[in-house]
Amino acid sequence: MTLNSHFGVICLYKLIYIKRLNGGIMRKLSKLLLALSFVVSVTSSALAVTVASWGGAYTDSQKQGYGDPTAKKLGIDINWVDYSGGLSEIKAQKEAGAITWDIIDVFAFDTINGCDEGIFVKFDFDKDFPAAPDGTPASEDFFAPMPSECAVGNILYSWNYAFDTRAFDGKEPKTIKDFFNTKKFPGKRAIYKSALTNLEIALAADGVNMGKGGEFLYKKLEEEGGVDRAMNKIKELCTDPDGGCVFWSAGAQPPELLVAGEVVMATGWNGRFFNAEVGEGAPIKQVWHGQGLDYEYFALVKGGPDEANAKKALAMMTNTEMLAGSAKYIAYAPYRLSSLEIIKANEPWYKDGKTEMMPQMPTSPQNTKKYFLVDPFYWADNGTEIGEKWEAMKAGL
Repeated sequence: MTLNSHFGVICLYKLIYIKRLNGGIMRKLSKLLLALSFVVSVTSSALAVTVASWGGAYTDSQKQGYGDPTAKKLGIDINWVDYSGGLSEIKAQKEAGAITWDIIDVFAFDTINGCDEGIFVKFDFDKDFPAAPDGTPASEDFFAPMPSECAVGNILYSWNYAFDTRAFDGKEPKTIKDFFNTKKFPGKRAIYKSALTNLEIALAADGVNMGKGGEFLYKKLEEEGGVDRAMNKIKELCTDPDGGCVFWSAGAQPPELLVAGEVVMATGWNGRFFNAEVGEGAPIKQVWHGQGLDYEYFALVKGGPDEANAKKALAMMTNTEMLAGSAKYIAYAPYRLSSLEIIKANEPWYKDGKTEMMPQMPTSPQNTKKYFLVDPFYWADNGTEIGEKWEAMKAGL
């Protein structure tokens, strides 16, 4: 309890005593002071901004990288809670008239649906978010455009692949084609259980020009026979006597399969590979050629318990300095381009004080020579139909 709260309670107790002595004259004053003591108590207790995110090392990086520093600078509390994704929980809160979250870490398509349904606040982007240190407007300082008016970029992560450095007598795969080259690099591969990103890398390995951000890959997938071409490339890999496929579902599996020697290459998330390689000394190495960049966004809940402070906190958490801070704790790239300049100028940036993070950033220039941006619209429109064909292909392996 704060000092002001103590004062309010003491005043109330004194009032009760005096009222007993003075009778009815004090009743009106009693009500007045009671109301005043309530106001003092409420205003002296700062509301907390609540952010819903995915938990684990990711939320830890958010909290330590920019959550706590923002809370300190603004003089507000920022609490972090875990959730399982999607919009069902915030919809339930809204329907019950008991919204408890202010900010949510969401996928691209959730920002679109939440915006359309009036769940999230629409932004005036360059007004609501600060410019880069050199004056570049926020809208020009983010790696890719926002998917909706209700989204502000947080991080980008990579669907790339890693290999077992013990497997090939010093030879190193360097391109996405090498992932499918079982003659030069024999052994089983671990790939994601669903079609997402597998079709894109299959076409890239099959000779399709990726184009800027992978635009040509998606054009090819939209063409008749494009999906079949990609699936046939995967099927060929999985049925190759010199290859073979192991399907993974949890992010921890790809590095574990590599370390155990069950596969020689594995697709996965760069943050998981980084933790295994740098944090645990695993004998693996990442390959960035042909990577798929995926995204996370923040959305501001309309009518949240502390919407005004949440908006201030969101603007600060996504500024250049704060987003760079998250890369001290995890190998995901801050969405702002100017944040990379901070990292580069202050290497070694990682929390261990010895690891340089620019080579680990999915959006760094050396890692984005050949990449694709995962297209949420394509997968939203085609995911169900493709998923059925994908499962049928897997069943026939």
